[in-house]
Amino acid sequence: MILLASYTFGCHSLRHLIGGQVDCFSCARGGQARFQLWRGVSTLNRHHMLWAWCSLFSVALTDVYIRLCAMGVIHDVRLF
Repeated sequence: MILLASYTFGCHSLRHLIGGQVDCFSCARGGQARFQLWRGVSTLNRHHMLWAWCSLFSVALTDVYIRLCAMGVIHDVRLF
């Protein structure tokens, strides 16, 4: 979940939605808040490909785990 969220919130299109078409954040409405959001998304965006690969593998491993549980090969681990 964390990996998928990091990939989604570090996406180029989200970065564009927050800060796109703004040449001057201090001149735009809500500029300070938009600038802070844009900086946060830009931080995640630096590692966008890493988040993409990690989230892809986490989803694939989850699918394998569910498949093995459904086939009865392994039993679901109950933590509570």
